[in-house]
Amino acid sequence: MSHTGGYASFFIAQDGAASGTQAGAQGGASGGAVGVPGDTPAAPVTGAPGTPAAGGAAPRPFDSTFLLVMLGLIIFMFVVSALGPRKEKKKREQMLSAIKRHDRVQTIGGVIGSIVEIKNDVVVLKVDESSNTRLTVVKSAIHQVVQPSPGSPVEEAKTGA
Repeated sequence: MSHTGGYASFFIAQDGAASGTQAGAQGGASGGAVGVPGDTPAAPVTGAPGTPAAGGAAPRPFDSTFLLVMLGLIIFMFVVSALGPRKEKKKREQMLSAIKRHDRVQTIGGVIGSIVEIKNDVVVLKVDESSNTRLTVVKSAIHQVVQPSPGSPVEEAKTGA
């Protein structure tokens, strides 16, 4: 046998990607891998990843278990993303319903003032003591309570009274 045939069988045993027709084209008339006389046959060669092994079935990437796990994960993510804004909205509504006179608040625009008067959806803020400047804003424009008035529920919770 020629040296080329031995190289082809070595190539098949090492890489596992060469087919018998490629080895036959490199040397040998049988059309298969040509080995050197006296060589023992190599272990069965599996093809590319994802092809069936010698005695097993091919792995299925989209098995029903996989799809169920992915569906459960998507539902979980949807529920978590839906509950977050609800909790924030509830907390904001609670903060707006608890504001009262003399609370120092900050508006969405960044104006800080003390609440002078509260109507249904309108709040009057005193922003400057010396010139007695007052602003009328909608209640939903209040971003946060900076300093609650003495005796308010928020103040009592901070002091532990």
